[in-house]
Amino acid sequence: MNKTSIYGFTFEKLSAWLLEHGHKKGRATQVWEWLYKKRVTSFSDMVDVNKDLIQLLEENFVIQTLTEHTKQESADGTVKFLFTLQDGNLIETVLMNHKYGLSVCVTTQVGCNIGCSFCASGLLKKDRDLSSGEIVEQIMKVQMHLDQVGKGERVSHIVIMGIGEPFDNFENMVDFLEVVKDQKGLEIGPRHITVSTSGLANKIYEFADLKLQVNLAISLHAPNNELRTKIMKINRAIPLEKLMPAIDYYIEKSNRRITIEYILLKDVNDQKEHATELAQLLGDRRAYVNLIPYNPVDEHSQYQRSDEQDVLAFYDTLKKNGITCGIRIEHGTDIDAACGQLRSKQMKEPQGK
Repeated sequence: MNKTSIYGFTFEKLSAWLLEHGHKKGRATQVWEWLYKKRVTSFSDMVDVNKDLIQLLEENFVIQTLTEHTKQESADGTVKFLFTLQDGNLIETVLMNHKYGLSVCVTTQVGCNIGCSFCASGLLKKDRDLSSGEIVEQIMKVQMHLDQVGKGERVSHIVIMGIGEPFDNFENMVDFLEVVKDQKGLEIGPRHITVSTSGLANKIYEFADLKLQVNLAISLHAPNNELRTKIMKINRAIPLEKLMPAIDYYIEKSNRRITIEYILLKDVNDQKEHATELAQLLGDRRAYVNLIPYNPVDEHSQYQRSDEQDVLAFYDTLKKNGITCGIRIEHGTDIDAACGQLRSKQMKEPQGK
């Protein structure tokens, strides 16, 4: 049986666990400093922690569960990591260099059951959820890569937009958030973290009630039910009549603006009338529309990238209708690391699935 990843323990859970096993809660501060500040990869490297505690940690936990399989670097500096999990599954994680800092896009599941028709991540059905420790370790692996490069840089932003639907792995995703934003550890501010969902309305309500103050992005991609159902099968179960009230609840509860993600597909959802309808749907909600150029996926050849004039016309139509919006700058398209492209071409459909 594989040991539990210690990265999956929030500070409070680790403190409670240590207390249950006869150690002072304060020992958690020591362990966390070694894990997240000094970034050791072996418990034996925690030189000022007593030997009994080291032995206890070694008997129950493991620090490293991910192995780097391959690493690709884009012409724009984006780095895509392919990691092997302990069970042999593969996941992808992406490091992006922005003007405002270094951002990491993390994966939450092996495969994805949402099955959006334009997205590479849904080509393989969901095999399992990642543990909170496996999600945290993606950040740690990237930070260790930055440490090795030797420029003194640190991960400053996180987007939970990799393979999988984060709200379909809700508890582990929330534990991940608690770990990475803890000031005793990585200290990544909640306003520097964005969670993206395809629209699991019940989880949006639950997420709002947690008041975590992280950013929420909704993958909308269409302004009406008919069109959204054609390109996102989740809309059959959760149509706009269910999704929009959940968005309203989140905005009211968090007092935060919400991001609407909208991938532009040539002659599908990118015309002026679609922009007008989207503006009407959003109304005066506190929303920012992130227009995303479509990134090519070999298996989805029915879709093409919108012409530049259509993208600009869509943008202008939203602006004229009072909608705050922007066009996303692409990162890593040449190494299949951009939005909608994540899934390893080395991944295979699991046997028996």
